[in-house]
Amino acid sequence: MFKTDFLSSKISAALKELYQVDVQDFEFQATRKEFPGDLTLVVFSLLRHIKTNPVKLGEDIGAFLKKNVDEVDDFNVVKGFLNLEFSDSYFLNQVKAIYSKEEYGLVAADESSPKIMVEYSSPNTNKPLHLGHIRNNLLGFSVAEILKAAGNQVFKTQIINDRGIHICKSMLAWQKFGEGETPSNSNLKGDKLVGAYYVKFDQEYKAQVNELKAKGLGEKEAKEQAPLLKEAKKMLQAWEAGDKEVLALWEKMNQWVYDGFEQTYKRLGVNFDKNYYESDTYLLGKEVVKEGLEKGVFYKKEDGSVWIDLTDEGLDEKIVLRSDGTAVYMTQDIGTAIQRVNDFSINGMVYTVGNEQDYHFKVLFLILKKLGFAWADHLYHLSYGMVDLPSGKMKSREGTVVDADDLMDEMTQTAKRISDDLGKLEGFSLQEKEELYETIGLGALKYYILKVDPRKRILFNPEESVDFQGNTGPFVQYTYARIQSILRKGEKLLSQTVENYTFEEKEKAVIKHLLAWPETIQLAAKQYSPAIIANYTYDLVRDFNSFYQNVSILAAEQEDQQILRVQLAKLTGEVIKNAFKLLGIKVPSQM
Repeated sequence: MFKTDFLSSKISAALKELYQVDVQDFEFQATRKEFPGDLTLVVFSLLRHIKTNPVKLGEDIGAFLKKNVDEVDDFNVVKGFLNLEFSDSYFLNQVKAIYSKEEYGLVAADESSPKIMVEYSSPNTNKPLHLGHIRNNLLGFSVAEILKAAGNQVFKTQIINDRGIHICKSMLAWQKFGEGETPSNSNLKGDKLVGAYYVKFDQEYKAQVNELKAKGLGEKEAKEQAPLLKEAKKMLQAWEAGDKEVLALWEKMNQWVYDGFEQTYKRLGVNFDKNYYESDTYLLGKEVVKEGLEKGVFYKKEDGSVWIDLTDEGLDEKIVLRSDGTAVYMTQDIGTAIQRVNDFSINGMVYTVGNEQDYHFKVLFLILKKLGFAWADHLYHLSYGMVDLPSGKMKSREGTVVDADDLMDEMTQTAKRISDDLGKLEGFSLQEKEELYETIGLGALKYYILKVDPRKRILFNPEESVDFQGNTGPFVQYTYARIQSILRKGEKLLSQTVENYTFEEKEKAVIKHLLAWPETIQLAAKQYSPAIIANYTYDLVRDFNSFYQNVSILAAEQEDQQILRVQLAKLTGEVIKNAFKLLGIKVPSQM
């Protein structure tokens, strides 16, 4: 729904004159399609200020507006709803105002704008990125872009989990079974190579466990006594002690993974302003815990471990330091949050992490508040549901994950097959076709994931996502390409002006949607929801296609109609392009 600032002041004036009351806040909604009107005032909400019949109140306000406001042409009242019809001059002036703006709807940040950090991706360096990471990356990147478009200074970051027993498992397996294999001599991406050795470790470890069980050991004891796990633990201790050989192997294999991640990120179209590494941050927070202990925020148990009691807040007791003085993940997250505020002077932070960590972030944010950090009120957990496939749940250790690179390949191939079947790409060179398959395939993947409310679980269907009809990325991309074709043919009309115009309802529907664009960006930023942008774009495209199919554009009888309709097509194309840019999706100039 479009903004109504000018109308609010006029309605306030009406109520002062007619009823001698001062009201500033009004509730508006889009007029229902079965009634004439462009915008509806909800009269019921005014009855707490004015004791009268809602129909009479609506009639009084409508009559005042029709008489005193040039933009209001007519009105009708249905029960407690005042439907307002705007004049053609209002719509023409709105089109001109939008047309004159370079980046319509986008708010440029300045030095005084809020600084927000968005964390996403945060992978482990023992496996390649998978389908779950894709949703995480797409959500985090898109939310960062939306926050930026809403007028904030935004910093994108990830924390890379590059240490711990799981990393040592890959390292040990490569050391034992790798025979000098590298990404270059195996022709494998580094992250996939390291991931393969993580799977190899699990296979060999299970074999050892089974051997020990066959010798009479119980399940738990067999798992603890397996030589491979003991060696992995020993390697972790050597890493923590700074053993040169272990550190050299760790650096080498991690670099293979980083190089592999970078290729995936580039293809997916996401980036970061700064990387944090767990190997640098895992000791952070310990000093803060000691300070919190002195202030009485934390307390120490008899075994020396440090805890916080959150039972008064409906949570439980949480450990923040083990009895041997080592940190837990919570300790590290406390320290990392403080470090980031120091590094970037940020006012707030968005953590893009799956909903299985909901409780962790409730506790983290509460601890930071209790420690006295004012910015803790501006921390947000962008909690999202898992991505499922028809084949079921993914497991990294067993090598049954859907690899991110493989999925992108599959999406591109699906786009190729469907495009070729539809015969849409005649006259394209081979290179142009390949680029377009990638644009359509990845656009389909991103849109399918981002159009869903982040909190909801997704069942991902690659075939369904590349449909050229319905609420899909390719449908929106195809409409954009159609608009570019119109603009190429009507280029000379783009610089001309129209002074008077009588609008068709289909034209008004598109304009009303365009007017809602700035408000949509702000709403999506407020709710951290790319789904709001995606579904707005689909609704805009649907209205544009209805307009395109019902009125002539380039073949319109009057030149004024040709001019305005081509310019309306241009504005629609620009909003589609900017909306898809916020979703990280490219739009093709022809399809």
